[in-house]
Amino acid sequence: MPCDNHRRLLIPAQPSPKQDPATRVHNWEEVYLPLDLETARREAERCLHCPDAPCQQACPLHNSIPEALYLLEQGDVLGAAQTFRRTSNFPEMCGRLCPQEALCEGACVVGFAIRPASLGPQPPVQIGRLEAFVADYQRQLLGRWPPVEQAPPTGYAVAVVGSGPAGLVCAEELAKLGHAVTVYEAWPRPGGVLRYGIPNFKMRKEILDAYIAHLESLGIRFVCNTFIGQHLTVDDLFQAGYHAIFLAPGAPVGVRLNIPGEELAGVFAATEFLVRGNLAPEELPPSMRQPLRVGRHVVVIGGGDTSMDCVRTAIRLGAESVTLVYRRTEAEMMGREEERRHAREEGVRFLFLAAPTRFIGEEGRVVAVELQRMELGPPDASGRRRPVPIPGALFTLPADTAVVAVGYEGEEEVIRAAPGVRKGGKNLIRLREGFQTHRPGVFAGGDSIKGADLVVTAAADGRQAAQAIHQYLLSQAKAVTAGQLQR
Repeated sequence: MPCDNHRRLLIPAQPSPKQDPATRVHNWEEVYLPLDLETARREAERCLHCPDAPCQQACPLHNSIPEALYLLEQGDVLGAAQTFRRTSNFPEMCGRLCPQEALCEGACVVGFAIRPASLGPQPPVQIGRLEAFVADYQRQLLGRWPPVEQAPPTGYAVAVVGSGPAGLVCAEELAKLGHAVTVYEAWPRPGGVLRYGIPNFKMRKEILDAYIAHLESLGIRFVCNTFIGQHLTVDDLFQAGYHAIFLAPGAPVGVRLNIPGEELAGVFAATEFLVRGNLAPEELPPSMRQPLRVGRHVVVIGGGDTSMDCVRTAIRLGAESVTLVYRRTEAEMMGREEERRHAREEGVRFLFLAAPTRFIGEEGRVVAVELQRMELGPPDASGRRRPVPIPGALFTLPADTAVVAVGYEGEEEVIRAAPGVRKGGKNLIRLREGFQTHRPGVFAGGDSIKGADLVVTAAADGRQAAQAIHQYLLSQAKAVTAGQLQR
């Protein structure tokens, strides 16, 4: 690879086109517009090809980023895409959804390298945009999801519970190894958070649909509207003939504020608000198919990326004013700066150092939110300064709709339906070692063991768990063979 770093550092960051905010607030299309090939190649040329590849080390999937960008720079877009696909099952999704600024791009030397003052500071290489570009290019050229090699059938069957990123990736890896895989999903369509938690303006659903079709072409079967804990148990799955089970139901239960008025009409948990705002009625359970009318004023409580999804959805649903309320300052927010920037561009108001004390209603419906002004005290267990109420500093905001987006927990019913599987804090699944639970043959990964986390970390879990399940099945086969030989 080339080492002409001085020349590369003089290449400015290439423009990454976006829809104008005044236009995009009236549609549900992706904010970012497609790159052209020449722009993508020029941006890839900014990569310094560092010998120790800090970007690769910072990636949970350890994508071979310098190699992929070198191939793109040379015009080998398909080679670049295949390089990403060696370690990532869906680079077109990760390229759109990963917080690259905290992962690969955050470790990119280009972003803090010394260069001539006349050029000014430059951002890191836009790795995420390039990853999505090459994957999209390849898929569009082929007219389908790129095919993968698949081993002959092994005779083993695995049930995967949950079709979010961890479940889908685990299912694909197991199918590639020759195992028969069935995925059970509680929602009407597969995809988990990729369908029901990611708004269309961040990733169009056609990409997910293409991936699901690819998985079905591998023989993976999807059983939707089936909730483990209500319709089936883990024992039922074993009795149905599955040799191993992977639990990946995610962390779908929204944390409640437990303040007065939370039961009022017009007060929503983030998930219900997002799915009713972003998806067609036929993709939702019957109880969520009624059209969502937000009224004039929307208040969203929270500070992470889910809260950004909610405020930006509210804007597109036609609210006149949308306010994000967060109890700390912006410096303590956990979500992506890019998402906050997009929200501001779209007209969202940010109200910091405020926390809700009650929802105020009239005739059973929310009309306002009472808020307590806060100040920052000493750091808490998270390392962030703790918000402390300012005595007597109460005020109200009008709210025709209020959305609570303050965190997620695991689904306790899933654990109750899995005897022998142990529960950890926040209704998460405890592991014994690797991705094995305390019940033999039952594995778990993704948000169901970590709590709400990233798509890429869930995908990494899915890949590693598939290998663990494969080794378990092989060990079972060896044990059976040994027993037959002894007899």
